[in-house]
Amino acid sequence: MKVAFFALTLGLGVVLAVHLAMNGKVGAAIDNPRVANAVFWCIGAVTAVIIGLTGWQSGALAQLSSVHPLLLTAGAMGALLVFAIAALIPQVGAAGLFISLLSGQVITAMVMSHYGWLGSPVEPINIYKIIGVVVMIGGALIVTFTEEIFRLN
Repeated sequence: MKVAFFALTLGLGVVLAVHLAMNGKVGAAIDNPRVANAVFWCIGAVTAVIIGLTGWQSGALAQLSSVHPLLLTAGAMGALLVFAIAALIPQVGAAGLFISLLSGQVITAMVMSHYGWLGSPVEPINIYKIIGVVVMIGGALIVTFTEEIFRLN
């Protein structure tokens, strides 16, 4: 079962990379990544409402008052994240951006899992995970700074 979730997550990574690169391309094409992102977020909001309505139940929002307001900032964080990525892709390239982004995600996820933050199952950090992160960071540096590291230019 875990293998199927791993495969699905890999597929989502593909979709995310293509989505964000498309967003960056539109922003560069119209020379305004903020406007491109605003359009994408409007389309995304409509899509989210449609998807949400397919599972709507009476009283679905009744428990919203029990949610800590800080958790609701995730929507703003997502918008800012996509805006920043769309602006950065044309500057640094998709490969360097995504490997760096992924590295930050993996490190943060390991810490979150180690402490069980935000409902994550507790998975203690161990030496193997640390080695994996060090190898990943090394790979990220090579992908991002190949020319500088190996003096290829």
